Amino acid sequence: MLQTPSGGAGHGAAATDRLMSIGTVLNVLRDEFPEVTISKIRFLEAEGLIEPQRTPSGYRKFSAHDVERLGHVLRMQRDHYLPLKVIREHLEAMERGEAVQLPALGRQRDGDTVPETPEAPTAARIGREELLAAAGVGEEELREWESYGLVTPLEGGVYDAEAATVASLIAELGRFGIEPRHLRVMKAAADREAGLVDQVVAPLKRHRNPQTRAHAEDRTRELAGLTVKLHAALVQTALGVRLP
Repeated sequence: MLQTPSGGAGHGAAATDRLMSIGTVLNVLRDEFPEVTISKIRFLEAEGLIEPQRTPSGYRKFSAHDVERLGHVLRMQRDHYLPLKVIREHLEAMERGEAVQLPALGRQRDGDTVPETPEAPTAARIGREELLAAAGVGEEELREWESYGLVTPLEGGVYDAEAATVASLIAELGRFGIEPRHLRVMKAAADREAGLVDQVVAPLKRHRNPQTRAHAEDRTRELAGLTVKLHAALVQTALGVRLP
């Protein structure tokens, strides 16, 4: 179990109520979760799994309850391979006082414990007509976007749901005179950023430890979020503007 800093005998109540910096929380968690990082804690906060207090200057301050909740989240990821959505639902049920049964770990295979979890849901897909309607464009425009690699159909001629967002943004930029050929530089930059994230996460995906492999998806999402934020900040800095 996680132990918050006590400061010595006789100080239990005061230590329990004491708020901790993110660095102190990291040190507490690393006893049980050596791979946890500050960016991981910030990512879990961004996902709504914890809500630390903020000082007037914006610094995070964590209570003992926040640390215990973080421990639950990390333990459910490590021991039960649960996605964040399921973890969030489990924590909410716990706070309502409901008894929730976690998925049981399954059979042993080659010395590794294999979780018996339902098959992962298929990612959302949309058809070509739906994509055209979402972007408000015609076949000719969509074919041009595809020729530049800005939008790419999947097997069977369907598209990832995110393609609708991409298509809508391309159409919006077109109203300012920015043509698809101008956007190739953005696509190339996105591919390079994705390649960098893949390079960082690849060792986790290949790791012999199934618990480490299970963290690969969350780490990819975390790095993707940080990459997008950095890209946006760099563009704003270069243009000398600040978005609301």
